Amino acid sequence: MENYTYNSDTLQLEGLNVSEDFKYPLFLFLFFSYLFIIVANLSIAVLVFVDKNLHQPMYLLFFNLSVNDILGNSILPRLLVNMLLPPSERLISYYECVVQAFTVHVCSTCSHTVLMIMAFDRYVAICNPLRYAVIMTNKMLIKLTVSAWGVAFVLVGILLGLTIRLNRCRTMIKSPYCNNASLFKLSCENVFINNIYGLTFTVVLFTSSIGTMVLTYTKITVVCLTSKNKSLNSKALKTCSTHLAVYLIMLLSGFSIIILHRFPQYSDYRKFASILYHIIPSSLNPIIYGMQSKEIRRFLSKSKKVLPSL
Repeated sequence: MENYTYNSDTLQLEGLNVSEDFKYPLFLFLFFSYLFIIVANLSIAVLVFVDKNLHQPMYLLFFNLSVNDILGNSILPRLLVNMLLPPSERLISYYECVVQAFTVHVCSTCSHTVLMIMAFDRYVAICNPLRYAVIMTNKMLIKLTVSAWGVAFVLVGILLGLTIRLNRCRTMIKSPYCNNASLFKLSCENVFINNIYGLTFTVVLFTSSIGTMVLTYTKITVVCLTSKNKSLNSKALKTCSTHLAVYLIMLLSGFSIIILHRFPQYSDYRKFASILYHIIPSSLNPIIYGMQSKEIRRFLSKSKKVLPSL
């Protein structure tokens, strides 16, 4: 009888299958995308952290989103290195792979939970402006932030916990980076529980996320339609369109991967889509939020005036 309990500590990443003609252009695209993501998101995170005028709920949520985007794209340095290596040398330790998968799934989950909190923040600001300061206190914001990250850590911890209990009989990670699905596919054991929990996790997360958006935006729309306050409607349109744009970009990026999973013949497109899922929202978030914020725009304009004098 064949022994399936091999459990190798070294795994091989399949990576991206691209021709020599496209390898270096793609490498440069991913490199400069990563550079922009780090610089843009780190700038916003540092700005919010340093400037006490930005210690408000909306900007502190921007801070969380920027930190999440930086962590979520930590897969790119290894991916870039692997692109320059032959397939046989794209190796990663099993424990490093688990950590990478944990980071990827926590950040993906936090993208939803943080944006859900931002939707609640916009709802209170527009529908209950007089009670905003009473409801969105620092204490409430800390509770919501801890909940956003805590829920992600617990749910993803269970997800990966069910995977690492399995014995492994394969060593090839058929993905550009490590994730839960690629890890439990290394096993030759029954993964029925993994599939059920993973499906339940995804359904609950997306249902909660979409449900929160629909509920809050429906109430915001009703308030705007019944209000004759042009200032309120203008504020709602500005802040909500920004938030909704970021959410839809993230949602469409995620759905594209789920849809492409149903078509094995398009596995290369799915791999590239899984990378764009991290790159596109993380690149656009600082642009959309940064340009829409008066305080951040004011800081940038001051920086432009200061730099020439140096």
